[in-house]
Amino acid sequence: MTKEKYLNDLKDIKQLMNRSSQFLSLSGLSGILAGIYAIIGAVIVYYLIHAHPYPVITLESRTFTFILLTTSGVLLASVLTAVLLSKAKAKRHGDQIWGESSKRMLINFLIPLATGGLFILLLLKHQYYGLIAPVMLIFYGMACVNASKYTLRDLRYLGITEIILGLLATEFPGNSLYFWAVGFGFSHILYGTIMYFKYDRNQPA
Repeated sequence: MTKEKYLNDLKDIKQLMNRSSQFLSLSGLSGILAGIYAIIGAVIVYYLIHAHPYPVITLESRTFTFILLTTSGVLLASVLTAVLLSKAKAKRHGDQIWGESSKRMLINFLIPLATGGLFILLLLKHQYYGLIAPVMLIFYGMACVNASKYTLRDLRYLGITEIILGLLATEFPGNSLYFWAVGFGFSHILYGTIMYFKYDRNQPA
């Protein structure tokens, strides 16, 4: 066995081990589209806030209802896009969209995310509205970092970015919507683009 063949065999074994332990079908394009959805949502929320006739937006107001519908729409569109594009990528490369690796990734992603969702409900209950956007960024970032152990490592850097933006949004509460737009919008577009050119574009169909 030549040295070159030995190295190639080790490379193949490493790739097989990565495929069995990590979910590698995340689509970079889904990150780009999720960022676009978030920017559109942030623009809508911006105009809703500035069109509100009173300085404080209460849970009972129509403005809050429209804001909730907008953010829910962004979340739903992002999740559906990620599932559909990741499923298509997995099919192209002969991988399974739902297996042990994807289960581990999803569980580790959902634990911080669900905790953050419950925390946000408590903030709403006690009327700490200014902390909602920072908390969303921080817990989403923690979810990305936690899930990165079971998927593409680049997700870890996206998570760290989101956490930093969440802390900055806490320090500058009057600009929370802008930090939210940067975190969920432009950061997703940037990292989605990197992931697309790094993993998706040059892979054989």
